[in-house]
Amino acid sequence: MIKRLLVPLTLLALAALAVTACGGGGSNAEDEVTEVIEQAATTKDPSNCTELQTLRFTEQNSGENGKAAIKNCEESAKEEEEAEKAHVSNVSVNGEKATAEVEFIGGSLGSQTLAVALIEEDGNWKLDQIEGFAKYDGKALEETFLKQFEESPEGLSKQQYTCIVEGIGKASKAEAEEMFLSGSSIKIEELAQGCA
Repeated sequence: MIKRLLVPLTLLALAALAVTACGGGGSNAEDEVTEVIEQAATTKDPSNCTELQTLRFTEQNSGENGKAAIKNCEESAKEEEEAEKAHVSNVSVNGEKATAEVEFIGGSLGSQTLAVALIEEDGNWKLDQIEGFAKYDGKALEETFLKQFEESPEGLSKQQYTCIVEGIGKASKAEAEEMFLSGSSIKIEELAQGCA
């Protein structure tokens, strides 16, 4: 049950951050980083898992390591719910590294703002890590998961998935980061077991 529960949870980060753009499209590095992130909300291409994301990013968002992380990413790419828009702000480029904040409108990350890190490899910018929630809305995340579980309960009873989404909604920013961005499923498993 825990493995099936992780699928919609890990889709959160992947849904809006499977990137389609390459470096070189903008007039400067900040424009290129912005372009990459903005296009992240509109793609479902499994090749992004290796071509436009670092292994570190893929592992963080899949809960798996190495080839298993890439396989998980490629399989879930087709199921992702895309955001309507991604507003990029606070872009900072330092050589081959960059950071930015991304606010998502619509999709599974709607109402959330993530702090992301990118690196430049062979002239192309790649997502390297989600650093945390720049702005976190637990209630919106609860509503997103409730909708996902109502459409596909993953073998859970209504009482179980309602308990899980309420736990997500009550999580602090730090707790949500540990659940979704640490690369570990321990906190999610604890939440699910408490609702069994």
